[in-house]
Amino acid sequence: MEILSYRSGPCCQVVNLQRKSDEKSSNSRHSRIPIFREREVCYTNTISRRGSVRFHDKKEQQRDLVGSLTVLEGFKRINCRAYSDRYEGYVIDGEKGLTDISEIEESATRNILIPGLPDGSNGECGAPISSCFWEWKPKLNVHYEKAGCENVDSPPVVFLPGFGVGSFHYEKQLRDLGRDNRVWALDFLGQGLSLPFEDPAPRYNKEGDTSNRNASSWGFGDETEPWATNLVYSIDLWHDQVRYFIEEVIGEPVYIVGNSLGGYVALYFAARSPHLVKGVTLLNATPFWGFLPNPIKNPRLAKIFPWAGTFPLPASVRKLTELVWEKISDPASIAEVLNQVYADHSTNVDSLISHIVETTRHPAASAAFASIMCAPQAELSFNESLSRCRRMNIPMCLMYGREDPWVKPLWGVQVKSKVPEAAYYQISPAGHCPHDEVPEVINFLLRGWIRNVESQGSISLPLLDDLVSVKEGNVWELEFLREGSRKSTMVRFFGSRISLLDRIRSYIDNPRPKFRNSAAKSQ
Repeated sequence: MEILSYRSGPCCQVVNLQRKSDEKSSNSRHSRIPIFREREVCYTNTISRRGSVRFHDKKEQQRDLVGSLTVLEGFKRINCRAYSDRYEGYVIDGEKGLTDISEIEESATRNILIPGLPDGSNGECGAPISSCFWEWKPKLNVHYEKAGCENVDSPPVVFLPGFGVGSFHYEKQLRDLGRDNRVWALDFLGQGLSLPFEDPAPRYNKEGDTSNRNASSWGFGDETEPWATNLVYSIDLWHDQVRYFIEEVIGEPVYIVGNSLGGYVALYFAARSPHLVKGVTLLNATPFWGFLPNPIKNPRLAKIFPWAGTFPLPASVRKLTELVWEKISDPASIAEVLNQVYADHSTNVDSLISHIVETTRHPAASAAFASIMCAPQAELSFNESLSRCRRMNIPMCLMYGREDPWVKPLWGVQVKSKVPEAAYYQISPAGHCPHDEVPEVINFLLRGWIRNVESQGSISLPLLDDLVSVKEGNVWELEFLREGSRKSTMVRFFGSRISLLDRIRSYIDNPRPKFRNSAAKSQ
């Protein structure tokens, strides 16, 4: 059996082709067969008759790909598909008798070419991004970026960032998805550009003024300004920030997407404000946040801790913050952390580092960091939010990078087991921030998932439109072009149930980041 692909109009489908057995090749585990027919050429690799997935040597794959391209030279038709890694294949025109994908063994890997980012090299331009500020409370301006606001009939999508970053981390989503959707990305208060423009707790000199205060360390004074009373950069504050932003700026329910800390906030927001949510997508969401008890949920226990992230910072906290902040705000330290959590080290993070460093230079950044780290827990835990969202039938999609050293595969499997109906895509290689490492894949899946929800299921989930039945172990190799080089990413879809084997793997699996050179695919 062979995995082939054909394109009919704008739609790409994966099909299989049954052929008569060849006595000479029946004993061969894999065979490469160029097929010449009238008006068409096919070149493919066969799958093991046992259906097992086997990896080939990279150099051999590249030779196969170059050889198959040579076979296709001279033909005028251009609606062909190129596959790499496991099964290279090309189909020009169509072929009668192509059979259904449901006959392919469960472990077969299907190859799909997906669109790249609109970077101008392919003649497509990304949506323009606007940087804006919204005054929510006195002295507290919320920074956000938006794109695609002219797409008035499209569903609105809001992106929430992880810890230490901001809306700039979603530039690849804004430029791409903004071409056909209305898209916003927020900076949480205390992060990005959503920092106060006045000192919440200034230092006064002996004469009672602030002329000699240290401008590089706001929030380290002795008295809190009236507008900063009870200010704590917590999950509950961010929930309120997102709620008022959606109500006052967007004005309708949204699809909310969050990475890491932003994933927790997205889920928490959906659990507490379901009337403003059309669906939730979690990108390696952190399953916990905060160390101190919530004062509403555990008032007696909370009284034991005299300080919980308010201003001004206590003297002991100030000294510790200054020491820690000097280390973590260093560009070399930032680069080291990104090197740890990104699986594909060919990803260009120069711009990301510049944005993070710019944020750390704000005089309010260090005190905001201390407030965030010492803020109390949310009223609902991650699991409580998850259970509440399921009871309210809020559509949910999980897109997790498999090589994340922090939110390991175990956490994605646990979320899926608690919400079996959620679509779960495991992506590899991808680390803690799959939307920045493989934005082509995340954007492709997110577009398809939103279409599925908007159509109330009449449009299939992404990658499942050519499957009659969804089985455990469905794996796709998604290929795309990036800066002239061909790259590929493996995506596995988990069905409604997580097998015992997958649960065991999630506990013992500890994938290491893979160093991949994007230029290698073009050689």
